[in-house]
Amino acid sequence: MSNKRFYIETYGCQMNFADTEVVNSILMEDGMDPVQTAEEADIIFVNTCSIRENAETRVWNRLKEFRSLKDEKRDLTVGVMGCMAERIKDKIIEQEKLVDIVVGPDAYREIPNLLKEVDDGRKAVNVLLSLEETYADITPVRTSGNGVTAFVSIMRGCDNMCAFCVVPFTRGRERSRPMSSILSEVKQLSDQGYKEVTLLGQNVNSYNYEDIDFTRLMDEASKVDPEMRFRFSSPHPKDFPEPLLHLIAERPNLCNYIHIPAQAGSDTMLERMRRPYTREQYLTLIDKMRDIIPGVSLSTDIITGFCDETEEEHEATMSLMKIVGYDLAYMFAYSERERTLAHRKYEDNVPEDVKKRRLSQIIEQQMNIQEQINNNEVGKRHLVLIEGTSKRSDEQLAGRTDTNKMVIIDKKDFRKGDYVEVIITGNTSATLFGDPVKKSSIAEFYENRELVAS
Repeated sequence: MSNKRFYIETYGCQMNFADTEVVNSILMEDGMDPVQTAEEADIIFVNTCSIRENAETRVWNRLKEFRSLKDEKRDLTVGVMGCMAERIKDKIIEQEKLVDIVVGPDAYREIPNLLKEVDDGRKAVNVLLSLEETYADITPVRTSGNGVTAFVSIMRGCDNMCAFCVVPFTRGRERSRPMSSILSEVKQLSDQGYKEVTLLGQNVNSYNYEDIDFTRLMDEASKVDPEMRFRFSSPHPKDFPEPLLHLIAERPNLCNYIHIPAQAGSDTMLERMRRPYTREQYLTLIDKMRDIIPGVSLSTDIITGFCDETEEEHEATMSLMKIVGYDLAYMFAYSERERTLAHRKYEDNVPEDVKKRRLSQIIEQQMNIQEQINNNEVGKRHLVLIEGTSKRSDEQLAGRTDTNKMVIIDKKDFRKGDYVEVIITGNTSATLFGDPVKKSSIAEFYENRELVAS
């Protein structure tokens, strides 16, 4: 057992933050204590992301800062974990001499043993990928966050092999976690007072454990606590289950919000990206979502400047975004990743200035769309889950609608974790403002709404 103090700095996607919570549990079980700053720690881990070059650059810069800290504190141990681990293990240990330990996403159970190797004066590395590891038996320890919303990982890895994506190489093949362990974690979160859970996976609608599919999992999870909201991220358009749409429409605590990545808007680009659907199929799915779930809020991922992208393909992406009218979009310029199909087969040949221009055009159009959508929210009633104090003022609170829109209200007698019925009074392209009506519940709010509708 150890009494050392550890600090984990996390970059990247929600899955990385969920992984950090797993590592928290492993290290605390070994007798270590979490601290809030690197300066307090005996052990520092950086949980890394390889999705885009900017994320990796931030990690490299941060590691150089930690090396300076290590010069002052000789017994400090610095490690890298997560998606960058396998790709950079030789450079980061032997060439740059930045870290003492490198651990991949499937080797977190080995961290206490790897730390012992470091204590013995050796560098320690384990980046082996697994076909079985899901950490299903480990209860994550949430040392940060708002205490209201939580992420639950339901599967690991990805089998899709999109041309631009490095995830299959950094996180391995797809495997699902037993439903019983997922439901147990959800129940524990409910008992701890959490009010919203997001189920996570690289492709959540591919979840399958002993013939239990994702729709069945969502059904069972939503029954654990009818006053707990559920979201999921991210599904793939190629195999989105229609029964799930009907379940969302019927179940009040399944949020009317779907993140459905398009990536591009032309068939030629989708084919190069190895996205196995056409523009027409994607738009048909969007129509089905809106038909089955009236008022559903949609978000997406868009990559601009992918290999060989023409102006016509760029315009097709712009038009797709305009046709769909997304409530939110995550938009990025293409960043080449080693080992991907695009790296092996294509050339990253769209000039940087063209990428930046196209990205700016996409962002400008999306902000205009969002502002128009949010303008239409004024006068509507929403049930808002309060997540904490607003960044604008200590006298205001911030929370989200079930359609995933941020709402700012006056504090009054409400507090974090409350469901509050709110009338929207104003907006920007990113935020809604509202007058709180009363504290409510999911059951009460939707019962009243059905009465009004009838």
